[in-house]
Amino acid sequence: MRLENVEPPSGLTTDEFVLRPILATDAELDYAAVMESRDYLRTWEQSSWPADDFTVDGNRADLEGLEQRHQDRKAFTYTVMNPAGTECLGCVYLMPTDTRTFAQAHITPVGDQRWDDYAAAVYFWVRKSRLALGTDRVLLDALRSWLTRDWTLGGHLFLTNEQFTQQVGLIEQTDLQLRFEILEKDKPGKYLAYD
Repeated sequence: MRLENVEPPSGLTTDEFVLRPILATDAELDYAAVMESRDYLRTWEQSSWPADDFTVDGNRADLEGLEQRHQDRKAFTYTVMNPAGTECLGCVYLMPTDTRTFAQAHITPVGDQRWDDYAAAVYFWVRKSRLALGTDRVLLDALRSWLTRDWTLGGHLFLTNEQFTQQVGLIEQTDLQLRFEILEKDKPGKYLAYD
């Protein structure tokens, strides 16, 4: 199933957070979360993003692109806000598995799974100050239920980078199983895909 044929849910509300499509108007709150978490986001992204001189305006431009991709159903990005909507707690991204990034990557199955059986790759991060509170585990558990209950994706994978050991450890404490190792060109660490 292709993402453009998917009707994305409007979001998810729990006692701990509100998940909703990201908007360019979220730039300032999102920026605060990104910059607080920049050291580990660079490991997660396997890039120099966000740079130390990244600005709110630069972030707004990024969010405009994400908002448009969401509207066009090319990829889906959700912001994770506190219940009051006054603090960004992180982000969730759903990317199609047939995107050019994956087509150009070296994907190795771990077992007999087939990449083509999965429609979406799900990435998420939680701001650094919320890790000690276990917000990432609460989010992961909620995402697993939400993706099964409210989406029509079919197969989906949770992806993280092997060098982001905190998130790898989080995922491996669940019953999710490693299905694929993904090596992208010019990136030093492998991405790990679980379902």
